[in-house]
Amino acid sequence: MGQKTSPIGFRTGITLNWQSTWFAPNKATYGEFLIEDQKIRRFIDKRFNRSVPKGAVAKVEITRTRNEVKATLHSARPGVVIGPRGGEVDKLREELERMTGRTVTVNVIEIKDPDLNATLVAEVVAEQLAKRASFRRMMKQYCESAMNAGAKGVKIICSGRLAGAEMARKETQKLGSIPLHTLTANVDYGVATAITKYGTIGIKVWIYKGIFGEETEQGVRRRRPTRPVTMGPPEEDVHRGAAVRNSKGAARAKTAAPPPASDAGGPPTTGGS
Repeated sequence: MGQKTSPIGFRTGITLNWQSTWFAPNKATYGEFLIEDQKIRRFIDKRFNRSVPKGAVAKVEITRTRNEVKATLHSARPGVVIGPRGGEVDKLREELERMTGRTVTVNVIEIKDPDLNATLVAEVVAEQLAKRASFRRMMKQYCESAMNAGAKGVKIICSGRLAGAEMARKETQKLGSIPLHTLTANVDYGVATAITKYGTIGIKVWIYKGIFGEETEQGVRRRRPTRPVTMGPPEEDVHRGAAVRNSKGAARAKTAAPPPASDAGGPPTTGGS
């Protein structure tokens, strides 16, 4: 089969939640809400991902009620998005309210492991390629960083005029396994575009984190402190074994000791006359 299906859309509604949660009363309102959601996402992407300082916003979830819009931003740098004393969030909320004409609430959620987020990895690779970095080195580096962060499989594909070549081509770097047809597999997917003077280079990233519901248990098991492996017994066991051996030796010596001699200095007598 051709691998042409987005892993996010393939699992949405089955093992993943929708990124826009609302109901439209009629078709006209549905189209209006859909275009409005797209405008909100583009505005936030331009504000925090295309300008400095970058907020590293990977996903925007939108929930609507009758006259209220709630936007949840998933960011690896929440301090940049929130700003000093929440100033940036207030500015963003006011601009979104002017754009939509509705009451807007903005929430920010921190992404704990940026190396396990496919969108952020794709954006970083695109940024490095725009700075004329080696594409093979970047692909290998971020594949290894994702595997070290706890991923079970990573695949990165770069397509375009790589290294300024005259003919466009596609390069792939893969580590681990990527079960694309398993709906219960938590596969994250991200796309980014690197703009170079030779043209644009497309980056696609797949990150397999494990089966849904088992990531937390594996994370706890992975973070549990383990006892260091040494060639010999631990120091406590050595001291404990020495103490046991000393006590056994003392007891053995005590049982095997000869009876004490008499005060007269002669051999002990048994019986009379």
